Amino acid sequence: MARFAALELLRARHHVSLRAVDRAAREHNLDDRNRALLRRLIGTEVRRRGTLRALTKTFARGKPSQGVQDCLALGFIQAFFLDTIPDHAAVGETVRAATEFVGPKKANYVNAILRAAIRARVMGRSGDPRRDVPLRDLHLEIPVFNDPAQHPLLWAEDALSMPVALMKRWYKRYGTEQANALALAALEEPDLSVRVVQGTRETTEAAFDGHITFRRSAHERVLVAPMNAAREIVRSDLFTSGSLTVQGESAVRAAELVDARAGERVLDVCAAPGGKTAILAATGAQVIACDDDEKRCARLNETLQRLNVAAAVEVRVHDATLGFGEERFDAVLVDAPCSNTGVLAARPGARWRFSTESQRTLGELQLKLLTASAAATAPGGRLVYSTCSIEPEENQRRVRAFLAQDSAFTLEHEIESLPAPHGGNGPVDGGYAARLRRNT
Repeated sequence: MARFAALELLRARHHVSLRAVDRAAREHNLDDRNRALLRRLIGTEVRRRGTLRALTKTFARGKPSQGVQDCLALGFIQAFFLDTIPDHAAVGETVRAATEFVGPKKANYVNAILRAAIRARVMGRSGDPRRDVPLRDLHLEIPVFNDPAQHPLLWAEDALSMPVALMKRWYKRYGTEQANALALAALEEPDLSVRVVQGTRETTEAAFDGHITFRRSAHERVLVAPMNAAREIVRSDLFTSGSLTVQGESAVRAAELVDARAGERVLDVCAAPGGKTAILAATGAQVIACDDDEKRCARLNETLQRLNVAAAVEVRVHDATLGFGEERFDAVLVDAPCSNTGVLAARPGARWRFSTESQRTLGELQLKLLTASAAATAPGGRLVYSTCSIEPEENQRRVRAFLAQDSAFTLEHEIESLPAPHGGNGPVDGGYAARLRRNT
């Protein structure tokens, strides 16, 4: 049943989210084991979409329909990326789901292609980047990916499942080695960053009694745990009581850059889901938090309630691009919608939405939010702009373009970090933040 649910979701792959996965699991009455399988199937498809397409192109005959391609992707995921599923189950269960999804004749075709691909699978590394599957101890007998020496961008889209549109700019900005490392890191779920709200990192670690091996981030209140510890963490008393919350180091630093103080009026634009809002409210500031969607505001309220700061926050359903009339604030945080390229390990689907057009649309929105928020910043006040992107036109260039059009503000400080989602030296989440001061 999990596999058929996965095929239904793949039909609308460009709009799939974890919430959609959870909704499908409820609709199909999946138990915990099958719910977990569904999440792994869909998560792997998003992260490995380029590789799955390359496998289909290599082994499929003719031009299979989209439904057949979805069935093949489902089988390839199990055979190449889910070690706990035996080949006979990967093929048999996929063909069974395919029979219902695309019919018996096409299901037989799926069966033949999957078996051919499995026969071509060899354990171990070959040393040939056209045949080795990244982060997996296996390769194919025949080349599946483009030759990186001749077509590095196409190889990256095939093998690293990172679209050409992103890799082209990353190669130019970071060089081949670092760009490939960024793409490679986004192939797997990231470690889990948690912020210690109450207590210390030492008391938090002790509370889990050695069940979880944490590492300490550079920020004194951030711990990093393996992703497989997520369920234990969010079900813990520390989490439910608001003493602990899931939040990345870059996000924490962006909220702290506001330098909110007791008694100040602080505006948080695009506030949901509320992690940054909670940091602002904990300072004793009077916080007005807005988002333009009622459901997101409901999530924001839930976060604030759990973190015990709801009394200090006024939540508004409001489109910040429309401005705030005559209201003025001592500080404003603009946590702008962005391309999410600093958190692609956690939000893998964002890579497939990246394009020149999406960047143009986001840029227009970011500038509108900055302009409206600047008008709401009191003389002498602080305006902080942040994203979870690592693209300069959304970050440094966006801020400098704004400063060029509004001489009332000066840049005080900016921070930028690249993601290190799997045990690197930097924060798990990449991002950017800048604090501007209104002089008049």
